[in-house]
Amino acid sequence: MAPPVKSGPRFDNLIQVPKVRVIDDEGENLGVMFTREAMEQANEKGLNLVEVSPNADPPVCKYLDVGKYRFEAQKKANAARKSQKTQDIKEVKMRPNIDTHDYDVKMRNVNKFIDNGDKVKVTLRFRGREMAHQHLGMDLLKRVQDDMAETAKIEAFPRLEGRQMLMVLSPK
Repeated sequence: MAPPVKSGPRFDNLIQVPKVRVIDDEGENLGVMFTREAMEQANEKGLNLVEVSPNADPPVCKYLDVGKYRFEAQKKANAARKSQKTQDIKEVKMRPNIDTHDYDVKMRNVNKFIDNGDKVKVTLRFRGREMAHQHLGMDLLKRVQDDMAETAKIEAFPRLEGRQMLMVLSPK
């Protein structure tokens, strides 16, 4: 059975190559030397020999404290994950015979969502005999499209799915 695979950089006895380029704890290049010799020098300083660039020829190793190095790398990864902005899809539902004030309120919400960097799915629901007047729904979505022309682009053009018409807007 193979030993468990360790995540993170290889260090000390896990480095398999015979020769490595060594950088000391002050960041000074010590040149290429045998791995065993580099490990002994690192141990004298109370540090580990850590492989920082395994794909180089020869691999680049540094005198570091492995625990501290892993902790710093984990902190950096957490900070990158925290600063990431996810894009949500917000939905605004309307009816084909919507009143002007109600339309303005919905459009204010659409503007707010687009300004926050989210996508907006505009859903237009038809009931009963409204299905016979789909052109009214298409006109309403065209109006939404025109009102949002400066701040948003159409990602999915209006299409009919069953009893509802959908359109997706995304920030420019």
